[in-house]
Amino acid sequence: MPEPIVIIGCGGHGREILGIVTAINEHRGDTWKVLGFVDDKPSDTNLRLLKRLDADYLGPVAALAAMDARFVIGIGDPRVRARIAERTAAYGLKAAQLVHPDATVGLDNAFSEGVVLFPGARVTTNVTLGPHVHLNQNATVGHDSVLGDCTQVNPLAAVSGSCSIGPRVLIGTTAAVLQGIAVGSGATVGAGACVVRDVPELTTVKGVPARP
Repeated sequence: MPEPIVIIGCGGHGREILGIVTAINEHRGDTWKVLGFVDDKPSDTNLRLLKRLDADYLGPVAALAAMDARFVIGIGDPRVRARIAERTAAYGLKAAQLVHPDATVGLDNAFSEGVVLFPGARVTTNVTLGPHVHLNQNATVGHDSVLGDCTQVNPLAAVSGSCSIGPRVLIGTTAAVLQGIAVGSGATVGAGACVVRDVPELTTVKGVPARP
């Protein structure tokens, strides 16, 4: 029997996650039953796009408190995702773990609740992904790396082996974090950047090589 699930966030990231759930159901059978979306301030455009997807808007995030379902946070901004995760913790619900059938997962990895792997994401071996980490399309994470809570790896970005990525980090599209690098909590790696040295917390770096 499929397990009920609610997606938090009606924006593009959340609607992409609806596609992941659909792909999982098509590949493995009816694993999930999507009840709909919750969002505190959905735009008229996003509500219209939900209707086109035949998906229901269920109300604000607080509506989750009265539901018996898993949830997934469909918000791309890691800081906002972290705030939502703090709120949902009070509801006593468990987050779903979603791995698209076209993602590749190697041996002996540890994934927490709320992890989402988009199509084409690649995780090799002995990788640890904290709660609510999202690896977007064709992002890669190498061996022995650790990614902290709510970190977001955008499309085509590459995290090399033995990296330590703190919580609430944003790694931009096509960025590269080289072997053994540490990126502090709340940091942002700009799109296309090549990180060759450790990044302090709450720092934005960009360029090749990446600089503050």
